[in-house]
Amino acid sequence: MNSYVVLGAAIFAEVLGTTALKLSQGFSRPVPSLGVLVGYGAAFYCLSLALEDLPVGIVYGTWAAIGIVAIAAIGVVAFDEPIDVAGLVGIGLIVAGVYCLNVVSGMSAH
Repeated sequence: MNSYVVLGAAIFAEVLGTTALKLSQGFSRPVPSLGVLVGYGAAFYCLSLALEDLPVGIVYGTWAAIGIVAIAAIGVVAFDEPIDVAGLVGIGLIVAGVYCLNVVSGMSAH
């Protein structure tokens, strides 16, 4: 299977796990708490698979950055969390960093 597809699955699972973490209210709600465990478990399993073929810097950098952007968007849309211009600039820089890491840099496995 394509390592970037597996990395995408890891990112998706981590975003689900983090969203469930917000919904778990300090692990006081059983269903979201289970979602945290399943989401993070699946994320780390998929990360381990992606690391078989891709460099650790690419995998972790991409996973963390896209997860940050996705969770920030979910926070704004689903949880009515505020965002300002500085936050948008920061998110833009994160996206630019992932682009540089995966496309411009010689670090990635092109």
